[in-house]
Amino acid sequence: MKIRATIAAIGTAAALSLTGAVLLPAAAGAGTVTHTLAFTAVQQAQAQFSATVGAAEDKDVSKAGKVIGYDVLRFTVNPTTGTATISVAVGMAGGFVYGVLPESSGPVTHGTVTGGTGTFAGATGTITATNKTATRTAVTITYHT
Repeated sequence: MKIRATIAAIGTAAALSLTGAVLLPAAAGAGTVTHTLAFTAVQQAQAQFSATVGAAEDKDVSKAGKVIGYDVLRFTVNPTTGTATISVAVGMAGGFVYGVLPESSGPVTHGTVTGGTGTFAGATGTITATNKTATRTAVTITYHT
């Protein structure tokens, strides 16, 4: 039960961290541009498919409460170690952002942007998800294209 609650919280955080409004584009080097997305992921639904696999869907909202995207999280638990990994896909106006986050025992989880489509094609970077409540997660995604 503890793993499920942790996985659900991490999943929500991961989802939130992948969608948002561009807050701070800046030049990071020759040909590389850094962008920061910040939003709140609000969990809409969750399902446990087996003892080791589950999923969640979140609505991603801006600071003003406007819906800016949706995300889907898939969490898997390694039955040997009991640790979880969360895969995330965030859909928004510019395309999809993909990422991976490890299980975290605290309120803050740090993960990696692994790619995307459209505006986010070839993106790399970081995801930080901070649980506000059991169903709301503050997400910051910093990515480079």
